[in-house]
Amino acid sequence: MEIPSKYNPAATEDKWYGYWLEKKYFHSEPDEREPYTVVIPPPNVTGVLHMGHMLNNTLQDVLVRRARMQGKNACWVPGTDHASIATEAKVVNKLKQEGIDKDDLSRDEFLAHAWEWKEKHGGIILEQLKKLGASCDWDRTRFTMDEALYESVIDVFIDLYEKGLIYRGVRMVNWDPQAQTAVSDEEVIHKEVQSKLYYLRYRVEGEDDFLTIATTRPETILGDTAVCVHPEDERFKKYVGKKVIVPLVNRPVPVIADEYVDREFGTGALKITPAHDVHDYEIGQKHHLESIDIFNDDGTMNEAAQLYVGKDRFAVRKEIVKDLEAAGSLVKVEDYVNSVGFSERTDAVIEPKLSMQWFLKMKELARPALEVVEKDEIKFHPAKFKNTYRHWMENVRDWNISRQLWWGQRIPVYYLPDGRFVVAKSVEEALEKARKQFDLPDLKPADLKQDEDVMDTWFSSWLWPISVFDGIRFPDNEEIRYYYPTNDLVTGPDIIFFWVARMIMAGLEYRKEIPFRNVYFTGIVRDKLGRKMSKTLGNSPDPLELIKKYGADGVRVGMLLTAPAGNDLPFDEALCEQGRNFSNKIWNALRLVKGWKADAALETPEHNKLAIAWFEDKLNETLAVIEKNFATYRISDALMATYKLIWDSFCSWYLEMVKPAYQQPIDGYTLEKTLAFFEALMKMLHPFMPFITEEIWHLLRDRQEGDDIIVASMPQSQPFDAENLKAFERAGQIILGIRNLRKEKNIPNKEKLELKVKAGETARCKFYPVVIKLGNLSGVETVDEKPDGVLVFTVGAQEFYVPLAESVDVEAEIKKIEEELNYTRGFLNSVMKKLSNERFVNNAPAAVVEKERKKQADAEARIKVLEEQLKGLR
Repeated sequence: MEIPSKYNPAATEDKWYGYWLEKKYFHSEPDEREPYTVVIPPPNVTGVLHMGHMLNNTLQDVLVRRARMQGKNACWVPGTDHASIATEAKVVNKLKQEGIDKDDLSRDEFLAHAWEWKEKHGGIILEQLKKLGASCDWDRTRFTMDEALYESVIDVFIDLYEKGLIYRGVRMVNWDPQAQTAVSDEEVIHKEVQSKLYYLRYRVEGEDDFLTIATTRPETILGDTAVCVHPEDERFKKYVGKKVIVPLVNRPVPVIADEYVDREFGTGALKITPAHDVHDYEIGQKHHLESIDIFNDDGTMNEAAQLYVGKDRFAVRKEIVKDLEAAGSLVKVEDYVNSVGFSERTDAVIEPKLSMQWFLKMKELARPALEVVEKDEIKFHPAKFKNTYRHWMENVRDWNISRQLWWGQRIPVYYLPDGRFVVAKSVEEALEKARKQFDLPDLKPADLKQDEDVMDTWFSSWLWPISVFDGIRFPDNEEIRYYYPTNDLVTGPDIIFFWVARMIMAGLEYRKEIPFRNVYFTGIVRDKLGRKMSKTLGNSPDPLELIKKYGADGVRVGMLLTAPAGNDLPFDEALCEQGRNFSNKIWNALRLVKGWKADAALETPEHNKLAIAWFEDKLNETLAVIEKNFATYRISDALMATYKLIWDSFCSWYLEMVKPAYQQPIDGYTLEKTLAFFEALMKMLHPFMPFITEEIWHLLRDRQEGDDIIVASMPQSQPFDAENLKAFERAGQIILGIRNLRKEKNIPNKEKLELKVKAGETARCKFYPVVIKLGNLSGVETVDEKPDGVLVFTVGAQEFYVPLAESVDVEAEIKKIEEELNYTRGFLNSVMKKLSNERFVNNAPAAVVEKERKKQADAEARIKVLEEQLKGLR
């Protein structure tokens, strides 16, 4: 079979991916092998592949493919998250375009539309991952709203409620007026925003005096129930205990004192709106203040505001400023930069709001989850994230687990008309419970109404490593016993609290063991300017277009080469080009080797024997490095070590050492060893570049059915001769010295040269046969003294001499060296003048002085070389 001159990913990738699926290589069933389990961080069902997914899933695929080649039973469970807020928003928008209002639909009608949308659009991202080469067990694909996973969430809610860990109450929450639901602290993105600071006068009741406050949200004064000052602020002591009148609504409110107040902000006097600010709420609780909720769920003003009823909060802000000015209450307005919370899901400005919600007590669950990380039972890579984790776990707050949506797992709570409730799995079970609990034997199903809210999406995700194996409903089933705990979790540090911490809590609560052994935190993919990639900035390339252009292998290498754990990845498309170039380099090596013809009668040349022995050692040395890299989750370093071994050691050195002369045969032993090396390298590379390695694997030799690289055994490091590697390194420097001389003196590569070595301890080198071949030498001779008419180079302290070739013009060479020598001496003099100047040495930064000293050392070394060369020519 003729091998194409250029590697074509398009002709390879779909072919091999389809083949692997057909052979069921990705599928796993429990057996006697050691399991290796990874669960995918489930992307939102609304999502499409972006660069962060590319990085995360490439890293997972590398770990899974490597484990599979190590003989483990690799199981990578894929799936998607139902993403309550994002999906509901998508469906609502779709319905709007069709002229349908969500409010006109029943819950069941809306959910029918949501499921229809999910079936049509929900699997896009998983299909895209296949283009990347992700070797997930697609037969195990899970969705957080699958019946089994849904039921698991309900079971856990009921269990935690019965344990007294779930409760219902009115608390301050982050309210998203666009999605009209509460969101967690972690789903609030704080952005620096150009705002205004409004200074407003509150008249002191019964006096001709005013107290001035400053606020960025003048519309909220309609809900003010106090003004607060610092107890030690002399300016305001006379006002404490008095009342002031809230402008426009003319409500008298007390002036109170509290140490929370920042005396440097604004005027030092703070308006208190307990229903619409987290800190104000805490002050309100402490001082027993009234809470007046002035906003509807959609961010418009309600009846309690008295004014601007039904108008949007931001429209009111503009209007109220004019009215305050007209009333003489506006003192001044200043530009002000402040931090404003936005909903991660809808980008709406968050409104702090008092709301009746369901909460999960976290302190009891957090203690053991912190302990297992502190004791390294679960290892974080890099370990620096332990500090972040510890801080959050030690300051954990109760988790608001209810969301005012229809898409999601509905809260299993059933209310009686009088507000009493029972927690149950079904209306039938609720009826039975309520009849017994409240002594209501005649209670009917119609008398019960289920809670309208659903659970926070993360309340299903925290069970993911357990629920994908149905370990909540059936805690002793074969799969959960075999696959749990999972091995490695690859995720971003931005969801360390959302997800990682909570999975650890759930694992310890429901399996009494950790959910995974290692957490590898990826960095954020950024552009060349260091900006986070986003649709808004338009700086994020389309991953599928990159794959089309550079091949999946090229893109994988491009991303991994600069992806150290936990550190951000400065992505540059040139990296993908480097990955594609690497594919072409390997392909050219394949074409070279496959072009060789073996002659069984030929003896193996000495230089080939040396080359084979050296590469055997180099291979094992690199395998040891790679094994250590993987053990410490330095995956980028493992790829770089593999890359250098293939590009530098194998392609640039080994193949050059053993390749036969043009159109000449090669001995059988060398060819067989070369093919074996090539196979080992492809196995090592396969987890990183699965497609090209499988293609080359099948082109290197005729393969039997099932002899595929995806299930081949990963090479393991064997003892190696470090002295042999050092000796070759020295030989390589000698070869480079000869090549440099050829380049400097324009001596053609085809012209044979002699090499003479000055006798001494370092004169010997076992690799001289290799030096002779790669340097195109007639031989190597040891001499006691430097001969006349030679070019000189050194390796360490050892001198090497090359008698002048016929093509070298001696007089012209002498002139050229003298010119360079004069220039270098002049340069050295200028450097020495600086260094002999005490003021410069004493006052210049240390780095600058050190730079000059390096210039001195380099110039002196070059002068010595040039003088030796000149001496050799005269």
